[in-house]
Amino acid sequence: MPEQTESESRKLLRRLRDAMAEDSAGQARLDKITYLTADSMGTEVCSVYLFRDPETLELCATEGLKPEAVHQTRMKLGEGLVGRVARSGKIINTANAPQEKGFRFMPETGEEIYSSFLGVPIQRLGEKLGVLVVQSKQAREFSGDELYALEVVAMVLAEMTELGAFLGEGAALSARHQQSVLIRGTTAQEGAAEGHVWLHEPRVVITNPISDDPQKELERLTEAVDKLRVSVDQMLANTGDKEQMEVLEAYRMFANSKGWMRRMEADIARGLTAEAAVEKEQSTARNRMEQVTDAYLRERLHDLDDLSNRLLRILTGQGNETGAEMPSDPILVARNIGPAELLDYGRSLRGIVLEEGSVGSHAAIVARALAIPLVIRAGRITTEALNGNLIMVDGDQGVVHLRPEDTVASAFRDKIAMQAQAQERYASIRDKPAETLCGRVISLHMNAGLMADLPSLEGSGAEGVGLFRTELQFLVRNKMPKRSELSALYARVLDAAKGKRVVFRTLDIGSDKVLPYMKPNDEPNPALGWRAIRVGLDKPGVMRMQLQALIRAAQGRPMTIMFPFVAQYSEYLAAKAEMDKAMARERILGHPVPATLEVGAMLETPSLAFAPHAFFEEVQFLSIGGNDLKQFFFAADRENERVRRRYDTLNVSFLTFLEDIVERCRVSSTPLSFCGEDAGRPVEAVCLAAIGMETLSMRPASIGPVKSILRRTNLDALRDVIHAARDRGDESVRPAVMEYLARQV
Repeated sequence: MPEQTESESRKLLRRLRDAMAEDSAGQARLDKITYLTADSMGTEVCSVYLFRDPETLELCATEGLKPEAVHQTRMKLGEGLVGRVARSGKIINTANAPQEKGFRFMPETGEEIYSSFLGVPIQRLGEKLGVLVVQSKQAREFSGDELYALEVVAMVLAEMTELGAFLGEGAALSARHQQSVLIRGTTAQEGAAEGHVWLHEPRVVITNPISDDPQKELERLTEAVDKLRVSVDQMLANTGDKEQMEVLEAYRMFANSKGWMRRMEADIARGLTAEAAVEKEQSTARNRMEQVTDAYLRERLHDLDDLSNRLLRILTGQGNETGAEMPSDPILVARNIGPAELLDYGRSLRGIVLEEGSVGSHAAIVARALAIPLVIRAGRITTEALNGNLIMVDGDQGVVHLRPEDTVASAFRDKIAMQAQAQERYASIRDKPAETLCGRVISLHMNAGLMADLPSLEGSGAEGVGLFRTELQFLVRNKMPKRSELSALYARVLDAAKGKRVVFRTLDIGSDKVLPYMKPNDEPNPALGWRAIRVGLDKPGVMRMQLQALIRAAQGRPMTIMFPFVAQYSEYLAAKAEMDKAMARERILGHPVPATLEVGAMLETPSLAFAPHAFFEEVQFLSIGGNDLKQFFFAADRENERVRRRYDTLNVSFLTFLEDIVERCRVSSTPLSFCGEDAGRPVEAVCLAAIGMETLSMRPASIGPVKSILRRTNLDALRDVIHAARDRGDESVRPAVMEYLARQV
């Protein structure tokens, strides 16, 4: 590139930096930028359009168009050339704007005399803020150098927005990371928590996008890239995992990419600082990632994105790994997170907010095990939050309040205080039975999946563990655990239970729970695919190893095991045969076997409810897996927000179906329990008890509320209310039940 072009580019950037340094209101700064840009590029017009809301752009500053149009002219996303740039994130460069597809004439601006149009998106790491436009009367396409100059101005605008440079009287932009934000997501673990943001991958804030000394910036970049390459080489040397090595090899390829380095060096030569040059390339990768449909290419672009973040942290000294101190009340915020990483944080977390995730993801499983409120699919949370921001997580409603206003914070604290008072009341009945007014006693058990859960067994008042999820020990490792390791863990679980019954569910993987060392299957509908008992029967070696570990863990004590996702009688018989073989082998080896062995199944598919009577005679106990059973009964994917909340557990048809299962178990004298989210919701729980469920299994925190409502309810009377609603033809019994319960208070 000619030196003159480089110096002109740097000159424009320095003029912009000086404008930012002036003590003036936000609108005045924005006006100055449009004047400087038009003057430097030799165009008659420069305009800044910003998002007023996610669907509307507003003309916020202009040099060359009619001043009275500022803050008056608006357009919808996709409307006109400006709206097209905003929607697509792509540049439009045309010599004849009026003839361009989608052109919209806005008479209030006076732009009809301008033929040439160049529009570039104002965005930061894929987050769209607006559009920067230059126009001229001369009919021509703008050159590559002019295009680059405008892209750099747009980037500086985005960075200055981040720093709040446009605040002040009449400001066109609000300060990023200073305003109160309400984000609606999806509940993955109930509960409420207040704390301060701890970013799993901290957002880097660039305070100096414009450089004075290109040579110095080139040296900073070279030094940082050298450090990055060394760190990647060290990570490669320290891992023996094949898949991790493949990812790190991709990292090393990018870190040593001459093209990547050359583009960043060119950006620095034109006037950017080292970190601004890195982020410019990162934004380009993010934009390409949005356009690419190929999964492999998207993954590689994600690798480059992650590598850029590492390089930015080295350059700026920002980030958790540089020594930042975690707050005493951390709320973890991340795009997504694996189970091992989440377990590393442990119970120090007050809450978790994820931008991605699913209700059945590894992170959700761990969060439930740790009883930490979790909100998933919280859009924009990683771009809106900064380390240390006050944040309030409402896991009950799936809502996050970031930097809340005083009135919101006060109301939220009142909610937490009321929950704390309720927990104190529940503590007073912890050691009392869940005996109803009609004399029935309901057995309440807790769900668990970690050793860390077991202290809750005594503190919650649970009578035992109705479900111990064994997959977590497989999910958090990079290779298959050894039988001896599993046996030792299961023995510690039984020790901690102190003689109370623990129901171990065998490995429930597949669907959204894929082992890191197991090749994932690309299935169109994994929830209905190769999972749980189907995997166990197809991979009998893994099942046998786990069954042997469970038998040895008993050390002569009683043992209870159940198989997940059994859809037909033959599957249970095949799994039970593996159990019998494992027991026989242990006897031959001279190992002690359990004093008693109960073998059951989870009823999670409607098909098993209609199994032959022989199945109900054969199985020693059944546990209804309410979450899966409900989604299959209503054909409503529980990962799909459009449908998952449309179907009520207290729907008459579903309750009638459950009553039929209760009756079949009564006839065959098969013990039956209900396990799932609904078991821990007081209104749903009391209705399940009313239709005949004798045992409920739930998260530990729900036992107090459920026991409280059971002790205040006559189940016989409530069953009459449920049947009366059904006889009337009500679709759901909820209104009638709520009315009845309200009268009992």
